Amino acid sequence: MSAQAAARWREANPDGTVTHRDLAADPLPHLGPAGVQARAVPPEQHNAEQAASWALSVVGGLSMDAATGEPLLDVPEMIGLEARGGGYGEGTPREGWDHAQQWLPQGLGLTGLEPRFITAELTLADVQPAMADLRELAAASLKAAEEEVDALWTASAVA
Repeated sequence: MSAQAAARWREANPDGTVTHRDLAADPLPHLGPAGVQARAVPPEQHNAEQAASWALSVVGGLSMDAATGEPLLDVPEMIGLEARGGGYGEGTPREGWDHAQQWLPQGLGLTGLEPRFITAELTLADVQPAMADLRELAAASLKAAEEEVDALWTASAVA
């Protein structure tokens, strides 16, 4: 879904830039001493490790004013694409187990971002024999998510 979303966004924003970051292949480092120090030192005084940590983070001065806490982002909408191996939606046995939609809005809200989630559930149904009877539901969930992604940046939505 992320490749599809990036393609649709590029079509609607031909002069824009998309940065692809595969967190499974190249995970973000844990916030260590260099990252903590980078927050206490002006950016122009960062050493190489501090600068690298700073470049990967969304922190005061970049997304929000460090002194006032006011958001600095012009466009508050953030699209969160979720692929869930199981089903955590309303009425399922594991309803409420999805932590992204419960907690991300709170943390991101500090930056002014307003996340909207598009979710494909049961994505492990094709590879987990115990989930074989859920394959139709998985396909329907993926199709609905893909249709929602396609509608994000239509000509009417961008205008």
